[in-house]
Amino acid sequence: MKPLPPQVTIVEVGPRDGLQNEAAAIDTASKIALIESLAAAGHTRIEAGAFVSPKWVPQMADTEAVFAGLRRKADVRYSALVPNLAGLERATKAGVTDIALFASASETFSQRNINKSIADSLKDYAEVAKTALAANMRVRGYLSTAFGCPFEGDIDPARVVEVTEALFEMGVEEVAVSDTIGMAHPGQVTALLRLLAAAVPLRGIALHFHDTRGTALVNVYAALEEGVVVFDSAAGGLGGCPYAPGAAGNLATEDLLFMLDGLGISTGVDRRQVTAASRALEPQLGHPLPSRLLQAEAAKAR
Repeated sequence: MKPLPPQVTIVEVGPRDGLQNEAAAIDTASKIALIESLAAAGHTRIEAGAFVSPKWVPQMADTEAVFAGLRRKADVRYSALVPNLAGLERATKAGVTDIALFASASETFSQRNINKSIADSLKDYAEVAKTALAANMRVRGYLSTAFGCPFEGDIDPARVVEVTEALFEMGVEEVAVSDTIGMAHPGQVTALLRLLAAAVPLRGIALHFHDTRGTALVNVYAALEEGVVVFDSAAGGLGGCPYAPGAAGNLATEDLLFMLDGLGISTGVDRRQVTAASRALEPQLGHPLPSRLLQAEAAKAR
């Protein structure tokens, strides 16, 4: 067995990537309470919202209000998704210091998601990144459908490397290589990471898994063996993707913490406090959260 990293960072994406695909309207106060509870649990990076059109993503319509009402901790980075310069202007006015851009490794998904080709989206994002970096913001890049596309199927790993390189060239500090519909398996994760490591600094690669086929945790383990130390997850396993048919929830933060805690890998995040935050939100969703840990604890309590 390969040695595993002693410490990893979890990027909590539940308040944005998780909630954006929930059908029930979650009020602003509840979103703020969720974010503040996750920060109190020890998270140092939380994706708190998105400055996108409320027409297309109505759940994110109150992102300004969320940031305005949030009691921010000095040691926590609160980020927001920004699709264009107009979104960046809104983020700037809201006092956001960390933004994320959203590119794709699939031409079809790029068109369905943002109505632009990959090339056109990268051109626009380069301008957004330039403006944000000039304002001393941190910029993250998401690379969706890196392990497979709901419309195109298999994705050429060379294209994943190419778009990842383009994101780094525009100044992003990190690229979250994303399994948007949960198609990845460990062998694929290992092979892609080795290709990426030959082209870009592996310390700048994060991984974002969905658990559609029940492989998210084994994919994390495969990535740990390759030296990846940043992983996205969502409290309770919230969310999916509104533009990716078949996408199940994100990897649940509780499930990820259960595995990492068992492996002796430090995260600084308290699993019990994350579980409490998820449970506090669950009644408003209209369905049980998919986290296996939450389900196991609920069964035990019966």
